[in-house]
Amino acid sequence: MFVGALRMELYMPQCSSLKEKRQIIKSIIDRTRHRFNVCVAEVDKHDLWQVCTIGITCVSNSESAVRETLSHVERSVRAMDKAEVLDSPLFIFKP
Repeated sequence: MFVGALRMELYMPQCSSLKEKRQIIKSIIDRTRHRFNVCVAEVDKHDLWQVCTIGITCVSNSESAVRETLSHVERSVRAMDKAEVLDSPLFIFKP
């Protein structure tokens, strides 16, 4: 069993309130969750208007499947053009 975790640091210069930020993040999280069947949550920087960190995880029986899934997720979030991706480190664990 392999567990993959992707931590994405997002920047949204168009946001001028927490309400706007939460609408954008909710859209990104819901779309990603439904499209790729992964777990997604906002994990850091909850009170900042223009910056957010989301965590995405998936579990599979092969490392290549985890890498491929999280790679597709990263490309999808970048293609949404709702937020600029500042950083996106990928971690893979074998418990």
